Amino acid sequence: MKSKAYSDMASSLTSNDFQEGVDDEDAGRSLVSDENALQKHVAFFDRNNDGIIYPWETFQGFRAIGAGYLLSLASAFLINLGLSRKTRPGKAFSLETLMLGVEVKNIHMAKHGSDSGVYDSKGRFVSWKFEEIFAKFACTHSDALTSDELKAMLKANREPKDYRGWVASWTEWITLYNLCKDKEGLLKKETIRGVYDGSLFQQMEREKLAAAGKKKE
Repeated sequence: MKSKAYSDMASSLTSNDFQEGVDDEDAGRSLVSDENALQKHVAFFDRNNDGIIYPWETFQGFRAIGAGYLLSLASAFLINLGLSRKTRPGKAFSLETLMLGVEVKNIHMAKHGSDSGVYDSKGRFVSWKFEEIFAKFACTHSDALTSDELKAMLKANREPKDYRGWVASWTEWITLYNLCKDKEGLLKKETIRGVYDGSLFQQMEREKLAAAGKKKE
């Protein structure tokens, strides 16, 4: 995995596609678009753009960004198993529900606890919570997190007895760190920003395809 290349290309990503979230106290703020940031974050894995992400699409998405076969396979099963029922409330038990589809439009319903709070309860991006990550935990570099700083953030975000949330947050962030850290072991701010709206995934896929094309030449 050429994590250095992925962290470098992340610096070219813009934040124009972000939809600003609101706190409960700031309700009523206008929205940028119908599709919120959390939906954009997962939409990359909806490979046929039908609004439902099936396990094989999650697998394809992970492979597309350069994840190994076993990581992609495990992620496809665990992610869809954990999110499917939450995003499809009221669905009666059937062959369709056994396929573990995740509905993109309802992804905010699967939001777990012990997270960073960068997505609000409706899945919108909350810019001040994003900046708070670095204000609180980026002690070595103002625009990046070290491995130890990342672990400190995960520990600080833990809610009492929210074991499922602890595991979900740890898995998400450690996977991101392992895939996208630079050669100095830093997870850059712009890399993390790109993850929140899914633009990093798209660029990683393009980069992987370009590299594969050069090998064939």
